[in-house]
Amino acid sequence: MKTALTDLVGVRHPIVQTGMGWVAGPRLVSATANAGALGILASATMTVDQLRAAVREVKSRTTAPFGVNLRADAGDARDRVRVIVDEGVRVASFALAPSRELIAELKDAGVVVVPSIGARRHAEKVAAWGADAVIVQGGEGGGHTGEVATTVLLPQVVDAVDIPVIAAGGFYDGRGLVAALAYGAAGVAMGTRFLLTSDSTVPAAVKARYLAASVKDVTVTTRVDGLPHRMLRTELVAGLEKSGRVASLTRAVRHAAAFRKLSGMGWYRMARDGLAMRHGKDLTWSQVLLAANTPMMLKTAMVDGRPEAGVMACGQVAGLIDDLPSCTELIDRVMEEATRTLDRLSADSVKQASARPPTEDRDRI
Repeated sequence: MKTALTDLVGVRHPIVQTGMGWVAGPRLVSATANAGALGILASATMTVDQLRAAVREVKSRTTAPFGVNLRADAGDARDRVRVIVDEGVRVASFALAPSRELIAELKDAGVVVVPSIGARRHAEKVAAWGADAVIVQGGEGGGHTGEVATTVLLPQVVDAVDIPVIAAGGFYDGRGLVAALAYGAAGVAMGTRFLLTSDSTVPAAVKARYLAASVKDVTVTTRVDGLPHRMLRTELVAGLEKSGRVASLTRAVRHAAAFRKLSGMGWYRMARDGLAMRHGKDLTWSQVLLAANTPMMLKTAMVDGRPEAGVMACGQVAGLIDDLPSCTELIDRVMEEATRTLDRLSADSVKQASARPPTEDRDRI
């Protein structure tokens, strides 16, 4: 299926696997790429050296195009851009809008720039700065999310910009892909659906919790890092909702120290990145302190396999997923269902046309 997305990045299918921290590593990204979709490597929880090693591992597993997701507000963002350019990575995606200068630097090196956005004005801004495409995530999506549903946000953005728009938030099957294309999108991006594959390295006990969840078991809370964050409703999340300000900040300081040790970042660098993040998102200092909670609490579940002690980010579609296919099985299934859906719609249209009376009869009626 050819769309503006497949033409832009050189993949066979208009499907993107999003850059999920602790989840979108070399194994998942290369499996996605080999299946004909665009895999995105999550780099925010890696050091620069770890990123380079991860990129090279993906390249050893596949010759297909793939991407790397970056934090535009990170103090070492340009070092990470250099890794992308040096290693010949096809796509750079961003959770926050990159600067005009960063976009230009990547484009001059032949890298396709695809920021993720949650509002029409953000899409208009990055399009004016030269972004090649945008991923539009509606409120149904996992992780940090907004309040506007995909079905409302997507047509707004499609009508506002002249670059390919990739729809995210609420997609997991071929019917959703067809719906996104009908809105004018060039493809769909999926996170939770790829998390729940056999190629995902998320521990089995955590995947089991996801598969057992219903739609009502997915909630949005601000108590992890001060921003709206969609995740599974668990006993831990319920406890976070009830915890006081002092307990929240104490936990944040503890997690900040753990993240500093894990990432090799000094306190000065963490403070500098926190300041940049505060201005970029217009956060309070309390929210900046809480930010360290996200990577460490996600790691507890997604890497350490302790769902009772961590948080499990996911979209609302987690309540609709009940199996763990490989990436190849998943993508083949999505594309086959999309084709069947399009064929059915085409057949229904022909039936309706043939059932109409001739023009002269309609005029008499």
